[in-house]
This record gives sequence, structure tokens and C-alpha cells, in this order.
Amino acid sequence: MTVSAEPGDVPAIRPTSTAPRAVPVPRRTVGDRTAPLPTLPLGDPTGGADALRWTQLVDGPQRYPHVSIDRDVEIVMSDGVTLRATVIRPADAMRSAVPAAHPAIISMNPYNRALLDAIDTALHNPVFGRGLRGLAGAVDLTGTPLAGVTGVTQTLSGGALEVFGINRSLVRSGYTQVIVDVRGTGSSHGKWQILGAREQQDSVEICEWVAEQSWCDGTFGLAGWSYSAINSLQAADKRPAGLKAVFAVEGCEDIVRDIYITGGMPSLFIPIWLGVVNVLKWLPNPATAAGDLVDGKALHWLRHRVASPATEVGSLAWGFLTGRDDRIYDDPYFDERDPEVERIDVPTFLFGAWHDLFGRSATSVYQHLRMAPGRKQLVVADGYHIDAGAGFGGTGNPPRVDVLERAWFDRWLKDIDNGVEHYGPVTLQQQGGSWTSGESFPRPGATVRRLELTDACSSTADHAVFDGALGTDRPRGRRALGVRPDTRGLRSRDMTQVTAGITAMLGRDYTVDARGQEAGGLTFTTAPARERTQISGAMNLHLYVSTTGNEGTWAVTVNDVAPDGTSTVLTNGALTVSNRAYDKSRSEYAEDGTLLSPYHHLSRRRKLPVPADVPVPIDIDLVPTDAVLDIGHRLRVDVYASSFPRYLTVVPDLLRARGRRQALVLDAKHPSHLSFLAIGAPGW
Repeated sequence: MTVSAEPGDVPAIRPTSTAPRAVPVPRRTVGDRTAPLPTLPLGDPTGGADALRWTQLVDGPQRYPHVSIDRDVEIVMSDGVTLRATVIRPADAMRSAVPAAHPAIISMNPYNRALLDAIDTALHNPVFGRGLRGLAGAVDLTGTPLAGVTGVTQTLSGGALEVFGINRSLVRSGYTQVIVDVRGTGSSHGKWQILGAREQQDSVEICEWVAEQSWCDGTFGLAGWSYSAINSLQAADKRPAGLKAVFAVEGCEDIVRDIYITGGMPSLFIPIWLGVVNVLKWLPNPATAAGDLVDGKALHWLRHRVASPATEVGSLAWGFLTGRDDRIYDDPYFDERDPEVERIDVPTFLFGAWHDLFGRSATSVYQHLRMAPGRKQLVVADGYHIDAGAGFGGTGNPPRVDVLERAWFDRWLKDIDNGVEHYGPVTLQQQGGSWTSGESFPRPGATVRRLELTDACSSTADHAVFDGALGTDRPRGRRALGVRPDTRGLRSRDMTQVTAGITAMLGRDYTVDARGQEAGGLTFTTAPARERTQISGAMNLHLYVSTTGNEGTWAVTVNDVAPDGTSTVLTNGALTVSNRAYDKSRSEYAEDGTLLSPYHHLSRRRKLPVPADVPVPIDIDLVPTDAVLDIGHRLRVDVYASSFPRYLTVVPDLLRARGRRQALVLDAKHPSHLSFLAIGAPGW
């Protein structure tokens, strides 16, 4: 589905000194290596002169010289539970909070405000804070074995940490910031709800409380990164009075399919993440710990922690071992937690990344927001989770994340005509290409392509279990290609995705070269592209598979293969065979009816039997992406029997598999094929 503006939806572009609208680029002739790629139609992803002004506003003198930080604010919920918050207000030269009322920016997260205080202290230390930012922005190890370090370090200079924590520049410009430990985390009381209904009610009550304070003018925005972004989207769908805008960095609208049980398989990330938050919630906040001991609040806090010492860890382990917990299926437990994006009616700015933990959600949320482009904005980078904003503000890149946040809230909370609604509205870092901006995703003009998996040899992957071809011809006859589970996924881009980007620092095998992982998989590769080709949108891989057990697990990737053999993962997906049933009414199709993204049920009652040694068809949805294949590059499909630890198999499924041997069956009567949208004529 292509989402774009309806006639009359997009406000007229006001004259500015930014780059003019790009003229559509005519199709190039085969072999033309120098002609520009067709881009999204609006042109400048840097924001041009408008963005320079936004940056100058953030980096220049502010309205107020200082901030006043109160780290011991209590907010009592309707059920009597006390939440703890930090309130950051503009301050005068004497560092006293000014009495004037300002718009508020609210952020709610489970990571303990003490952690945010530590980040703020480091970044604003008068001795080394500025130097730390400068050093982080200057570190560039591109082209070295430690190239992955660059993305992580440049996050410090990209502005995302200000959205995650305390944004002093934003406050000094005339905002009040409110950061709340969600129920059961940090120094807040109660039991952690993990985005549940009570926590969502807390968010609404926090919004109401903020709007009534003397230091708030009655209006506010919601902002956050990751969990806080999800929380912001949840709160926005309740439409609290006074809410004017949302700024969400790497949020999520479908927790099940993004990360919890992708394709029916739990993710290693979830137990790691639960462990981290459960540890952090036991750490007293140094800013209030002494006072809490004196007045008895610490004892009350401790009783709540003891009542739920490791929230959800036991139930998750039980579900993994027995298959009897609802949280390893698509259950109402998750329906309660997914934001109702269609209900959001305030301007919303979204950030995502193609290999983020929530890789599907940024583009999906944008599509589901029922408002005109401009009031909704989308930026998607070619990165992971913890490197949000890496490189932003650099040459040819979007403005820093904190710069965009300030511009967004200035426009919608203060009604300042700064042109930010004309940025984008869809700004994408094309894999294999550069940053582009335009009106919609997928790209206008992308048409359906179908490539068949065959047993012809591509002569490009002698390192793999099988080197097959990907093209327009169907296989000759019938052939079963066996493949076994292995642990090569420990050294792969899947590993980097599931660790939120941390293992990117370990080298090329974890980021841009999948050949090590391919040694345990089946590969199918096209001929070299004769024309630059853009891939844009969702993908579906239809396979005909069998297993000797009563369950099978499949993990797949689609890769860009360079002339030197480097195989870089563009997108991925997975499915357990028993979860092959999908909801046609919620699946995505191209205009000609081609299935592009099956919506698998992933529920206990919709599982299908898996007969041993009987081939069955399955459809695996891959994370939507935007990529360019240059001339001489090839497209490759990798098929694996597992990708540990990105996808974990619950113990009952392992028992049903009975030490399985899996096979991809190439059969002219039951062809396996990849369906996707593309622009260009590669000559495959």
C-alpha cells in the first residue's frame, strides 16, 4: 500500500531559501553509471536554509540563561500510587525558576531517572562535557575493522540523547520539561505494568496534572525514545486535553511482530531487556535517597519492589519452557499494549531505522496516522536502535534530532512559522544510497517484481550450503535442499539487530558482510544489475518447505551482493511453520493482488499442524525497506533453518521438531519466489 497525500491535504509550500522541488529524473539508458538516481520528489533531506535557522536557534543564545531542576516531584495517581518525576524549568541569572508559564514536554520511561541524571551531568559538565560531544562527533573509523564504533559514538553528537533525557537548550528557550519514572520503576511506587492499561491511565493522569500546574500554560507535547516513544503514542491515542504534538524516536505499534515473537519465535532481546529494567528499578535515586530514608518513603518503595522483584521474568521463562503462557502468542495482553495509532489527531514526528528492533513500526505508524503529510513526518535511517541520530547534522544528512524536536514543538506548541511542516515529510536514508526526501513510502512509481528461486548455479556463493539462482525462470523438476540449524547467527547482522546495535562495534561480519552466516544457509542470487534499481516497501518470500519433525523454523534475509562478493543484509524475516496461517483482511497487497506482507495470526488457536516429510507452502513477511542496487550488484535471498539468537524456539516446538532436518523444496509446480516493489530495469 502506498500512502500519500489526498488532493488538497498538503499545505502549500511557502517560499523559503531551501532547495526547490526536484524535477523528475528521466529513465537512464543501460550502462549509464553517472546519471542520478530518481529520488523522492521534494528534494532536500537536510532541510536547507530553514534547518540552518533551526540549528542556530538551538546552538545560539537562549531566552533564559539557566535551568532549574527539581528531582523530587511527587504525582499521586487516582489509585493512590505515587509516581516520582523531575521537572526542569527555565531559570534566571540567579538560577531561580522563572514564574512564567510555558508549554510542557512530557516524557515517561522505565529506565530510572538516575540514569538520565548521569547522562545529563556528563554532557553538561563544564570541564569535559563539550569536549565529549566534539570528540564523539569527530570519531570516524569508517573503512577500518572498527567502523561499527562510529555509529555508536556519533549518537552522542546526533541529538537523540536530549530527547531521551534532559534537554537543557529546549527548556532555556521557553519550555518546561517533565520526566517521570513509570509505575514500579526508578523511584516511583507500584508494580511495573510494562505499557499496560494502568500505566496508560497513569500517562493520561500525568498529562492532566501537568496541564494544571502554574508553570504550564495548559499545553504540552509528548516526547521519547524507544519505550518512552511507545508510551507517548499510547498517551496520544487517548487524546488528553492540552496535547498539541508528539515527537517519537524509534517507537512501536506492533510489539508482537516487531520483537516479542517475530514469526512465532521469541527474541533474545526481551529477556535481556527485562533483566536490565528489573535491575535498574532496584537502584535508589541518589538525588532523593537520603530524604526518602528519613521520611519513610524508602520503606514504602521497598515493599513495592519486593512484591514484584523481577516483573514478568518468571512468566516469560515459564512460557518459553512450556508454551503455556499467553505472552508467547499474539494475545489480548499485547492488544492492550499496542498504541491505537489511528486515533492520534495531533502532529506527530516519527523516527525509525531499517535495522531497528522495531524496524516495521516507523513506516507502519506513518501509514496509519490519519492526517495530512506535513502534520505527520517520518525519518528512517540506515541503522539500529542505540545509534539513533548518528551522523545527523553532518553534510548531506538531516538536522540533529534535538534540532528537529525544537523546531517541531516551536511550530505546534508555540505556533511559530518556521517551515518544519514542509520538511520531508518522508525522509529516508536509502540503503546503498544516500538521504532523500519526498511525499510517501513506498516510493511513487515502484511496481511489483517477482523473482523465482531455482536450482541453477549462480557461481557467486560457493561458501554456502547451496548456491542457487534468483530470476524469472522457474526450477526444472523437483529438488529438496536440506539445511540444518546452526549458531552462525551469533556473528551476523541479526545479532546486531537483536542487541540493539551493540555488536556493530565487533566488525563487518556483524554489519555489512553476511558471508560467514551464509556458510550455513541456502543462497539464491540474481545476475548483476544492468541498471540502478530501487527497492521500496514491503516484501514477501513464498517458500515450499518440509521437515522431518512436526515443526519447522525458517529465517530469511534479502541481501545486496557487491561485485567483490560482500553480501549485505537489507531486510529479514522469520516464521515457524505452524504459524503459517495469516489474516488476509489485515495483510498488505499490491494493486495487482500480489501478496507483499502477510499478517500471521501467531495465536495459540490458529496454529496449523505440521505433517512430517510433507511439503507445505509458507509466506514470510520481511521488514519493509528502501534500498538501491547499483550497476553490477546482485540481489540475493538467504534461507536458514534458524538464526540464533535473533529467533529463539520455545521448548515445546523443539520437542515437536524431534531433531528435525528441514528442506526447501524447489518444485516447478509449487514455485518459491520473492515478491517486492521496485523502480528500474535491472535485466534479471
